[in-house]
Amino acid sequence: MKYLDLDIKTINEKLKNKEIKPIDLVNEAFERIENDKLNCFITLNKEEAIKKAIELENMEVDNLLFGLPIAIKDNIITKDLRTTCASHILDDFMPIYDATVIKKIKEKHMIIIGKTNMDEFAMGSTGETSYFGPILNPWDHSLVPGGSSSGSASCVASRICPFALGSDTGGSIRQPASFCGIVGLKPTYGRVSRYGLVAFASSLDQIGPMTRNVFDNAILLNAISGVDENDLTSVNKDEDFTRLIGQDISNLKIAVPNYYMSELINKEVKANVLNIIEMLKNKGCTVDYIDVPYLEFAIPLYQVISLGEASSNLARFDGIKYGLHIDGKSLDDMYKKTRSEGFGHEVKRRIMIGSYVLSGKNADKYYKKALKVRRVLTDNLVNVFNNYDLIIGPTNTNVAYKLGTKSDDALKSFYDDILTIPVNMAGLPAMSLPIGFNSSNLPIGLHIIGNYFEEAKIYQLAQFIEKELNLSLEVK
Repeated sequence: MKYLDLDIKTINEKLKNKEIKPIDLVNEAFERIENDKLNCFITLNKEEAIKKAIELENMEVDNLLFGLPIAIKDNIITKDLRTTCASHILDDFMPIYDATVIKKIKEKHMIIIGKTNMDEFAMGSTGETSYFGPILNPWDHSLVPGGSSSGSASCVASRICPFALGSDTGGSIRQPASFCGIVGLKPTYGRVSRYGLVAFASSLDQIGPMTRNVFDNAILLNAISGVDENDLTSVNKDEDFTRLIGQDISNLKIAVPNYYMSELINKEVKANVLNIIEMLKNKGCTVDYIDVPYLEFAIPLYQVISLGEASSNLARFDGIKYGLHIDGKSLDDMYKKTRSEGFGHEVKRRIMIGSYVLSGKNADKYYKKALKVRRVLTDNLVNVFNNYDLIIGPTNTNVAYKLGTKSDDALKSFYDDILTIPVNMAGLPAMSLPIGFNSSNLPIGLHIIGNYFEEAKIYQLAQFIEKELNLSLEVK
């Protein structure tokens, strides 16, 4: 019996009735990993996972997530479990504490099976910048899975485990979720504590859930969200994200930005989104096409702000405190050798651009100006919610593409996130939901954007669409 293919309510009942034990789920997950050729994981947690599963056998099953395996993106700190950020500079780093989200999933008695492969320091959108080799798309092993939460998306899509955590700075949960045909949510900035997330761009980063379906996603967000004294940007809002699931959607007013349906969008992707729009109109929803000024500036804004913040955040990796250390003739020489060997090509490029952006007068010329444009873009997006409940459009301009396609051009991979970046700039919540396939049987994602702290409304619409479509998302 393949227990991990069952829905979580059925698994939960079987655990309560002692028909199965947590160890059965853990063993099944590791059996699937052994047969996996996707390079989803950097570090496995097999010994501890088995130990934890056996411990749970004598405990009361007290929540839906009890005993379920989960994979963790390798930029989220896990005590005594190697955390590398997919970089040589941290390939022997063993943290001494747990990130807040890890404490929360342990409180729910979930079982961590391993740390997932990713773009190095979350810099990339293909899964190809990892020091540990590229991650493959489960639908077609010659294609990228998207990034940077590549391993998390790939392992959920291939049914190695039902849950994974990712992080999203410019689309790093939603873009691979779209390419791999799963549900990925970037919560409102501050909804989930960033304490223990290795920072890329602190004003944009957010941890979020990646799952096979909408209900599971809401349940996992319930578990990981909440205020945290270690993260002063976290917010005290306690709610059940499943509460609107199943409620009538006919009164929803939905906006579709014209920019999201422009000539940039692949015809088959656009056709699938148009099908959803027709479905919603037939259900009684109001759907209007609107203009949102400044969306077209998303890429340069992201490059200036995220790379500026990255160069500052990654300065801590100096070869002295922890991680890789290479001796040099002087302190400067040691820094140079350690960072030259420790960081990959893409990370070094982004650090150098970010350092330039923040140097001297450039800080005023680029970074501060970008912050002003970000404010205007944010206001423009937030103002949409004065008249509409949600915004929808495609998650990506196209479906997954061949490995190596964009490795020759530093700008190309940024354009994978052209539709997702504005959400991070504004700090809004957004989901990628699978809505169909192209003619090559590759998944297509719908982007659903909500107002601040209105994740429940996103789940309401997403679950209706998911139920209506009733797609078969099992990778053959």
